[in-house]
Amino acid sequence: MIYWDVSPDIFSIGPITIRWYGLLFAASFIVGYQLMMVIFNKEGRSENDLNDLVWYMVIGTVGGARLGHCLFYSPEYYLSHPLEILMVWKGGLASHGAAIGILTALYLYIKAHKGFTFLWIMDRVIITAALSGFFIRMGNLFNSEIVGKTTDVPWAFVFSAIDGQPRHPTQIYEAIAYLLIFFLLLTMYLRSGGKIKEGKLFGIFLILVFGFRFFVEFLKETQSSFEENLFLNMGQLLSIPLIALGVYVLRIKEKKSIKIQ
Repeated sequence: MIYWDVSPDIFSIGPITIRWYGLLFAASFIVGYQLMMVIFNKEGRSENDLNDLVWYMVIGTVGGARLGHCLFYSPEYYLSHPLEILMVWKGGLASHGAAIGILTALYLYIKAHKGFTFLWIMDRVIITAALSGFFIRMGNLFNSEIVGKTTDVPWAFVFSAIDGQPRHPTQIYEAIAYLLIFFLLLTMYLRSGGKIKEGKLFGIFLILVFGFRFFVEFLKETQSSFEENLFLNMGQLLSIPLIALGVYVLRIKEKKSIKIQ
């Protein structure tokens, strides 16, 4: 078993503390920007359009993730303390909320920018989103949060910051899954020369990411007490419509291609 007692802090300078989670969260945007720059240049898109896209993504991701955490997992508390919704530094981000925030932000983006379609944008953004999922779950590992249930598997992690019990390292399970999905999507995109059927990568991303999320939730501890009385936890309930959306996108686009032929 692996004894995990790594500090979530990297270093402090006076009142300012640099944490692993914040560094990895920032890295997800920096690396994602560089990757999107390569894609935009490859397909003849302007850097100004990319810079605008980044701002939409940052606001959609952070805003959606924060609102998702507050409204999906602790609605009674945050509706009674609405100003604390803005206190992102206190922690609390939800990936399902981020997904909804990104979808909304990109819809608004294409409304304000000519020459883009929603699925064209999504097929490329989700490549970076899968990689971001890897960075964020590694950040969760450094924070010793979103832990798994107790287990006796030989690779179990003992989180000293929690209770010293051997647990499934579900953060690592998800991080590895998202990294593999990233390489799969990137490979499919590169092999197509950027001419992949619209919606294909987006649909595959939704099915694989949230399909894996649905099953890994069985190994996680519940994040909120109200979930203990649910047949499926909140993460699973929120994953189902996103998986269904992925199936819908693939089926609709496939039917259209058949009609064209």
